[in-house]
Amino acid sequence: MPTYPSRVTVYEVGPRDGLQNEARHVPVEDRVRYIEMLADAGLPFVEAGAFVSPKAVPQMAGSDEVLAALHRKESVRYPVLVPNERGMERALAAGASDVAVFTAASESFTRANINATIAESIENFRPVARLAQQHNIPVRGYVSTALGCPYEGYVAPEAVVRVASALVELGVWQVSIGDTIGVGTPAGVEAVLSALVSEIPADMIAVHFHDTRGTALANVLTSLQMAITTVDSSSAGLGGCPYAPGASGNLATEDLLYMLHGMNIDTGVSIEKVAEASFFITGALGRRPESKFLQAFAAGARQADAAH
Repeated sequence: MPTYPSRVTVYEVGPRDGLQNEARHVPVEDRVRYIEMLADAGLPFVEAGAFVSPKAVPQMAGSDEVLAALHRKESVRYPVLVPNERGMERALAAGASDVAVFTAASESFTRANINATIAESIENFRPVARLAQQHNIPVRGYVSTALGCPYEGYVAPEAVVRVASALVELGVWQVSIGDTIGVGTPAGVEAVLSALVSEIPADMIAVHFHDTRGTALANVLTSLQMAITTVDSSSAGLGGCPYAPGASGNLATEDLLYMLHGMNIDTGVSIEKVAEASFFITGALGRRPESKFLQAFAAGARQADAAH
């Protein structure tokens, strides 16, 4: 029988990665309420925004206002995404206490996403790392397209290892390995993680799966079997990527929690409170949640109403 960890850290990306690809702009006050509802659910990490160009990602405009308005819980960390030194300076001015940087394992995607080569993106992070060290701020690193690229197709595990190792050398405390377009399968995940854990400790690796083809939870199971204990997810299954055509939402936090709790794996997170946050934000967006758990819950509520 496979062995699984007794506890998993759920890293919530909904307020940033989930909202950044939505057509409808969510007002600052609703973003703040959404983040605070997720924090009240017991999530230890809730990504609060991004200090990127508002022209490139208008949905993340006002991230400084979001941080200023948040009533922060001491037990929760609120990371923000920064692309370069200027973004880091803006994040510091806004009072950020955790930041993340992002690149990819494929050159074509990196150019499309941030208009730079992989090597140039790493160089852009050096001043970010320096400022973070000066201000005692943890830096997380994202590696997109780790299981496939919308432009290049297959991405070799060795390419993922090179980029992840470069981020670790910069001083990131954790590297999140992303299946940006949701093409990963357990075999591919095993190949990438096997290559990674030979170079980087498993407790420094997180996984970030999109559920485009319905394989996200299967990929999580494979990751857990390989001693990975941090999983990124987005409440209501929100998210996608404007540079990855056809990519659907992230793995839904509710679906992840339902599986983990059913396996008696502790998360410290209330699935009911996450569901409340998800219904709130999808109401603000005027759309239904992608989460299978929430769809089943809503269908059950309608059946109960019909019975009365």
